[in-house]
Amino acid sequence: MTTRAELPVADLTPILHTLARLPELQRLRDIQSRFAMADDALIQTIVEEADRLAVKVIAPLNAEGERNPPRYQEGRVRTSDMHKDAWNHYAAGGWLSLDIDPDFDGQGLPLVLAVAVQEVFDRASPAFGMLPVPMRSAARMISMFGDDETRARWLPLLASGEIGATICISEVEAGSDVARLRTIAEPAGDLFRITGEKQWISFGDHDLTKTILHCVLARDDEAGGFSLFLVPCGPDEASKTVVTRRLEEKLGLHLSPTCALGFEGALGERLGAPGRGLATIFGMITRMRLAVGAMGLGIAVSALDVADAYAAERRQGGKAAQPVRIDTHPDVQRMLKRMRATVTAFRNLLYTVAAHAELAEFEPDKEAAETSQHLVQWLLPVIKTLGGEIAFDCASDAIQVLGGAGYTADWPVEQALRDARVLTIFEGTTGIQAADLVQRGIWRGGSAGLGVFLKLIGDDLGHMASDDRYSIEAALDILKQATQLVTPQDRGSEAASVAYLHLVGHCALAWATIRQKSSGAVNEAESEALDIELGTLRARCELEAARIAALSKHYRTANLQTESA
Repeated sequence: MTTRAELPVADLTPILHTLARLPELQRLRDIQSRFAMADDALIQTIVEEADRLAVKVIAPLNAEGERNPPRYQEGRVRTSDMHKDAWNHYAAGGWLSLDIDPDFDGQGLPLVLAVAVQEVFDRASPAFGMLPVPMRSAARMISMFGDDETRARWLPLLASGEIGATICISEVEAGSDVARLRTIAEPAGDLFRITGEKQWISFGDHDLTKTILHCVLARDDEAGGFSLFLVPCGPDEASKTVVTRRLEEKLGLHLSPTCALGFEGALGERLGAPGRGLATIFGMITRMRLAVGAMGLGIAVSALDVADAYAAERRQGGKAAQPVRIDTHPDVQRMLKRMRATVTAFRNLLYTVAAHAELAEFEPDKEAAETSQHLVQWLLPVIKTLGGEIAFDCASDAIQVLGGAGYTADWPVEQALRDARVLTIFEGTTGIQAADLVQRGIWRGGSAGLGVFLKLIGDDLGHMASDDRYSIEAALDILKQATQLVTPQDRGSEAASVAYLHLVGHCALAWATIRQKSSGAVNEAESEALDIELGTLRARCELEAARIAALSKHYRTANLQTESA
């Protein structure tokens, strides 16, 4: 029977079939010569090679990180020899450079392929993946906002993995409320001296790379606002101005050192326009939210794989002399099918949004590019939220399938549950994602993203069987009615925003389901599981709509009573 140290062999077919039948990826090949080389054969080679590294080198590190996590010694964070070896293999393989511009030592491959590869690696160890994510995000910001000299200096080093990177925003009194930031930047010739305290910094200190490039949001009085600064910290004397205060003790992701950092007059250069630090950071928001989605998908797939393998071997019930496999019991089948349907639909949705993110950038047809941009902005909060929730729910279901065994550290699913919990917290909590969806997508965006979303679903419904079409049309009618309830710019809409986000999520997964089924990218087991989820779609949407109606009414009534008092 599979044990903790033996993650079941991955079935790469769902990943490869989804990519091969993704029309948005084919469009990217048609319009960008550098993407044309990413044909199905090359994609298969890359995904299979990623899986070999994940299985042989990274997966064993997942359990090792629980037993021997990074340690704080003499003011520095030290990682295990196994961690160093895994990182060196990963960096040498060029995995950080997949979607970086070839002009800066990148491979120039499609973002959606990089997302698929992240799924493979995060299935093996999501905590290991906590270092590549800020590195790729930093590369994105520098490529968007850096001048030629800045790009030439930092992008090749990030692409090769020679330097690490962090995103330093949060402080003790400033988590999501960045207006309360106290870290300051003072001019020092052509550079700036950064002074302040930052916390919850993933891989804020480590010995996997000699230098770490900190991307620090700080008050810039010279510019009259917040600016973003690149602060390198290396082995030389200057590194003493960036001090590791402590390692955070946390629920999961133990292999990933989360640090509190003190900046004591550390020198850095400004990236982007003065006083426009938040806008600079938003340049990498797309990559960060997609990365959270990919991490959630990786965790969910690993939980499903463990549960599947266990249920196929564990025998309970039936005749005493001939106990039956537990995957023959209806309740176990129910959980496995729900997990399978969820990861199948979410993979299609994640890959679709990732491809549209690059269509928004490279599509020569201006109207088509705007359509992609509206869709991405509309669905990114959904992707980020669903990624976290699917990871946690699948890990929880996997524990339930394994029963008492799943609750112990003998199996990896309890670790998956702990690792998954932070995904709905960092990079913007669920409440913040919901507020972004309602406030930016409806109040300020005029529902442009919603309009594109509904049109694309409507276009795809013409290829559907009548039963599927009826279920989704009913769900979309519920969504349109619910949108009216969150359109007023008041506390009622804010209170109902999380339920509204979940309603959009149900419709988005249903859209992904019909896309996946119509493309022929599903096997019999996946199709059966997806059909069950479509059958319950209307009921799930009605439940969220009822929550939206009740919450919006309650808070509007309470607000009126307060105003009249």
